[in-house]
Amino acid sequence: MSRVVESEQADAALRRHAAPAGAVTEPLDDVLEPDGFTPRLLALLSNALVWRESHELRRRFGLGTNDWRVISAIATRPGSSATEVSDFLDVNKAVVSKSVNTLLERGLLLLSDGPRGSRPMYLSEGGAEMHHLMRPISLRGQEIILDGVPQAEIDRFNATLREMLTRIRADAG
Repeated sequence: MSRVVESEQADAALRRHAAPAGAVTEPLDDVLEPDGFTPRLLALLSNALVWRESHELRRRFGLGTNDWRVISAIATRPGSSATEVSDFLDVNKAVVSKSVNTLLERGLLLLSDGPRGSRPMYLSEGGAEMHHLMRPISLRGQEIILDGVPQAEIDRFNATLREMLTRIRADAG
């Protein structure tokens, strides 16, 4: 069956189902242009990268993207508390807490006693090895999206993204 015929059949099936009373059935005049709305495009790109990475991390290591982010943050900043990791990653503390518990159970993370009840976190030797094994998966995502882009453009793009983050955070606060 051709794609045109399949598409026409799908359209016909949708028309057979009557919309409920009061439903808006036509597109609005003031919608955002999906292919030109930058936040949507950034979100789609981010979602695609996260899905790809998460699928591969779960398949190979039984860990997800949030677990990888915590491992990576602690590899970058050994001795960070869960609150510091949450702030660094800009994710909810509950997300970090769940990952920390998973990583502790797997023996990939070690805790120590810190000032005022804080719990500095460190990678175990197994955690450091896991970081080395997981890192290429993240790097591959970057390689995919930046393939063929000159380094000067990448540097300019990253600077622009950092400026955007600064503006959005300033506007939120």
